[in-house]
Amino acid sequence: MTQRFLINDPDDFVQEALEGLVAADPRIALCEEPLFLYRSTLAKDKVAIVSGGGTGHEPLHAGLLGQGMLDAAVPGAIFASPTAVQVAAATAQVSAGKGVLHIVKNYTGDVLNFKIAAEICADDGIEVQHVLVDDDVATDIAGSRVGRRGTAATLVVEKICGAAAEQGKSLSEVAELGRLVANSSRSMALALNACTHPNTQKKSFELASDEVELGVGIHGERGRARVPYGKADDLLVQLVEPIVEALALGSGDRVIAVINGLGSTHPTELYVATRAVHKILKAMGIEVARTLTGSFVTALDMAGLSVTLSKVDDQILELWDAPVRTPALSW
Repeated sequence: MTQRFLINDPDDFVQEALEGLVAADPRIALCEEPLFLYRSTLAKDKVAIVSGGGTGHEPLHAGLLGQGMLDAAVPGAIFASPTAVQVAAATAQVSAGKGVLHIVKNYTGDVLNFKIAAEICADDGIEVQHVLVDDDVATDIAGSRVGRRGTAATLVVEKICGAAAEQGKSLSEVAELGRLVANSSRSMALALNACTHPNTQKKSFELASDEVELGVGIHGERGRARVPYGKADDLLVQLVEPIVEALALGSGDRVIAVINGLGSTHPTELYVATRAVHKILKAMGIEVARTLTGSFVTALDMAGLSVTLSKVDDQILELWDAPVRTPALSW
């Protein structure tokens, strides 16, 4: 059966979705040419935080605009990078004289266009630094020229950097914290069913009823292995153990755990997964200091989830707990 979407014209899908977000939340403003979103009331005298990427991962990034997180979010087409012109315009819009931090997921188009945008802004006298998020354990391949993909750890980096900026830290300090969090975070995902692109109405891959795609990417990329479908607890072990190994976590370490739905996974399933993550880590002597469960970094309608673990200390936990008010995240 063909997957159906609430859509008018595929060419207008992104634009109409952004217009709807702005209609739903007056704290967000839309620039239509070039296309980007920004906080309607911009904070003054602080480092500005800008991120972005292809549409289809919502609420990342547009739903994370607001106090304690992003000042601007730059959307591309479905699963496609925004242009350098968009990023540069968004950067100029939110610059408050204290510098701008770009938080960039490690995908070739995003990295290239954010780099060009930073060069454009430098020519205009705007200081820009960047944090590269490259957390996906499934793509940690020796000798790779592009490195690990950037996935759900982006949310953790945006939260910590956003809080640090609100506290008045300098651009260098905010960037250093972001890099620390990125380096201390790893993720891994699995899919029970592939996502469907609205333009083609075709799944990105096919799975048999007794198969799970392990190590799947957030653009519908195939994983690194097909494994048998089984109990939730057994599947979560296959996500958590590689992350623990990659971060060299051991007894007494503390982590933030993000259990993230990939698009069409029901909250009840995510809470089953959350239980499993806590159980696995407790058996290893690893303390889950904070937990975030929900769908925050999605892949359209993909059925599945990712687990992100971020090794933390008291400073990072204080920044995590700092107030945040966005459409998707608020405390």
